[in-house]
Amino acid sequence: MPDRLSVLLEPAVWKTAASSLLLLLVAVLAGLIVFRLTFRLVRRLNARAAHPLGEAILKHGSGPLRLLLPLACILFVSPSLWLPAPLKAVLRHLFSLAFIAGCAWLFTNTVLVLRDLILARFVLTAGDNLRARTVHTQVNVFTKILLVLIALFAVASMLMTFDKVRQVGVSILASAGVVGIIVGFAAQRSIAALLAGIQIAITQPIRLDDVVVVEGEWGRVEEITLTYVVIRLWDLRRLVVPISQFLERPFQNWTRVSADLLGSVFLYADYTVPVQAVREELLRILKKSPGWDGKTWALQVTSATERTVELRALMSAADAATAWDLRCAVREELLRFLQEQYPECLPRVRADLASPAAVAAGAG
Repeated sequence: MPDRLSVLLEPAVWKTAASSLLLLLVAVLAGLIVFRLTFRLVRRLNARAAHPLGEAILKHGSGPLRLLLPLACILFVSPSLWLPAPLKAVLRHLFSLAFIAGCAWLFTNTVLVLRDLILARFVLTAGDNLRARTVHTQVNVFTKILLVLIALFAVASMLMTFDKVRQVGVSILASAGVVGIIVGFAAQRSIAALLAGIQIAITQPIRLDDVVVVEGEWGRVEEITLTYVVIRLWDLRRLVVPISQFLERPFQNWTRVSADLLGSVFLYADYTVPVQAVREELLRILKKSPGWDGKTWALQVTSATERTVELRALMSAADAATAWDLRCAVREELLRFLQEQYPECLPRVRADLASPAAVAAGAG
């Protein structure tokens, strides 16, 4: 112990440690300088002519490159450090782990940059956003898949840098057949959900912002992951549905082909109702309504019972939300029209009242 302490207190040892520390500081500063100069150039070029690629690089690339460039310089000078071999190996191993994490971070942000560049060309707020919803659904699902693969590859790369883990891996591979069977049975539902997510992204029975009816609930598709779908209901509740349900059970998709819809309103009136007058009133209501797209309208007698007749008013709208508001407005206006103009045509119950003498005669 005294011998080791005396060795550590020697001026040569301190000089060597100080030189190594100074070399590390120079490497870090060199990496930061390269980072500053690079991003200053990108910022100037983007200021002259704004481009989504430059904005994406500034947004997603600054973090990982601020870490990777100094680490790359450190790894470059690490063989020249004047340190004991075991300590140098430990430091180099730590820097390698950090470099792998930085590369995973960079690849993750690169995927996000590509996603932003693709989605910037397709706006969901457009009137006819079918193509945009298709691209958003596919890109978001495949982005999640890539991020999971990057994370798995980064963790595996870090673990493989340890000799003991590498040796354990050899023994695991020797029994990979048995382990694969066990894992397959244990994770078959998870694998099925993952495959269902990929199938949803390719075949697209649903897309982002689709209007669907699932489990008797009406709402819009807000999020699609690899295992579940989040639906924003009309009252702002969220319905979380396993993604496999959209492949195994029937559901309604109101915007599968296009966003425009036909809405219907049913009214029940007496047999004396003037159908042609109600039809003309429907056309007048639709012409002054901003929700009607002018494509389709009709009023038909679709049923008749022993007490009432059923009138169906049909109208078209640009999307589901507009169709709902239009139906409510038309229903209210037609009801007001019948109340004011033809109150006698509202549903009624008829009865014949007989006098007591007639009842007695009938009984006799």
